[in-house]
Parts: sequence; C-alpha cells; structure tokens
Amino acid sequence: MTADSGILVLAGTPIGDVADAPPRLAVELASADVVAAEDTRRLRRLTQALGVQTSGRVVSYFEGNEAARTPELADALEAGSRVLLVTDAGMPSVSDPGYRLVAAAVERGVRVTAVPGPSAVLTALAVSGLPVDRFCFEGFLPRKAGERRSRLADVAAERRTLVYFEAPHRLDDTLAAMAEVFGAGRRAAVCRELTKTYEEVRRGGLGELAEWAAEGVRGEITVVVEGAPEQTVVLDAGEMVRRVRVREEAGERRKEAIAAVAAEAGLPKREVFDAVVAAKNAERSGA
Repeated sequence: MTADSGILVLAGTPIGDVADAPPRLAVELASADVVAAEDTRRLRRLTQALGVQTSGRVVSYFEGNEAARTPELADALEAGSRVLLVTDAGMPSVSDPGYRLVAAAVERGVRVTAVPGPSAVLTALAVSGLPVDRFCFEGFLPRKAGERRSRLADVAAERRTLVYFEAPHRLDDTLAAMAEVFGAGRRAAVCRELTKTYEEVRRGGLGELAEWAAEGVRGEITVVVEGAPEQTVVLDAGEMVRRVRVREEAGERRKEAIAAVAAEAGLPKREVFDAVVAAKNAERSGA
C-alpha cells in the first residue's frame, strides 16, 4: 500500500426501510471524492431521504459497465481518491457489482474497508426459523430449467442451511424444482419485501410453497432452505449403480441420476460416479 493511495469504501444501503441506513453512510456520501452507484437515480432518492448532499463526482457502476469502468476507478484510487461504492440495496459485491473493483484495489495495494449495513441474506436467515449456525449463500439460480436443476442437484446433500435470491416471476418454477430435487417436505421460508411495508415470511415444505407461489408473487424475494438431513440410507457400490441405472432408464441424464443418488445417500457425487465407472469397466472386461 503506497502512502498516497486512496481508499475504497463499500457501503451497505437499506434493503427496504431507509431508516435502517447506518449513520456512517451519510458521512461517507458527503465526503467521498467519487461515488460509484449501481443506479444514480436511486442514489439521488437515497441522498434526499437522508438529507445529505454528495460533494464528489457521481458515476454509474452496474453490471453492464462494471468491467469497463473498473480500471478508471482503480486509477482514481491509486491516485489518492476516496471512492465510495453503493448498490441499490444491501452490501456491494454480494450478488451485486463490486467484486471486480475490490480485486483491482487489492491488486494495486489500495486499502479496502466497509460501512456495514443491512443484508437481505442475514435478515432472511434470522427470521426464517431455520438453523442459522451454519449456512451457505447460493445467490441467484440459473434461468434455464436444466441448468437450474443441475445446480440444485450439486447441493442436494448439503447439510448447511441454503440461502437464495430469486426474481418473483421465476419463484414458482424455482420452488417446484427445489421440491423435485430436495424433496417436497424439505422445510423452507420465502421472505418477501423484507423491512418494507408489505413484508411477508411464508414458511412450509417446498411442495406447499411451490403451490402457493404458483398463484403469483410480487416483490424482492429471498428463499431460505433447510439443509439436507443426516444420512439415513446406506448404499453399497452395487446398489448405487442399480439406482443410477433405474433413473437413466426412466429418462434422466447420467449426471443428474448420479447427483440424485448421491443426495439420497448423503454421499459426495464423486463416490457414486466412481462406482458407476468401475461397474462399466468391469462389464467391458467381462468380470
């Protein structure tokens, strides 16, 4: 870190109620040399609500221009500027723009700090009623059905509580896919419009929640899903191979069949894959 380098400040912004803004946010907005905002119009509304005026240069920094604008902001940091990064809601770089700039700042030896603020991930976890001692954040699932199901299969045996973001118009499809892969009875909570006027937390089994969401849901959505139960099925290599074949004969692709059997047994996918490969090699050799 050079003596004349600047500082990158990642600031959390309210996820709903503007009163949740940390006091330091107003100070940083007023004093930053450069404010990089995901949406400059939303930034104006936020500063008006907080009764603060920005004195520095305001630039947009969103998914569409993140790669191109990062070098410009990194140059400003290296030249000694105090750059404040804010997104529409929550913490920058958590499923929002920011990671590229943080990486660039670190690479150039620029100090990076944060103004902690509201987080949809932690808020949803706290109110979900599901275990919070161990969890993992999975962000947004792929939009395509096959890719979405494959991603879910990858974590079907995950014991930790899972947290997802989802768009309201895709929620019913996502919950239906979760019910199929994780099991309709797996407990979950759909957290909608957190900290806002119409906040709602709907709890239940994934199958039940999928039926509810089919009627249409609006607002910002965070989904919290219970982790996989302890292993209750003990399978030897032969039984693993048999179950994979049954699924393949029913039309599943091998990759999906292996993931499903691994989830049933609470085993790593690699273990089931190795058993399938060993069985195929044995067949070829006539053993």
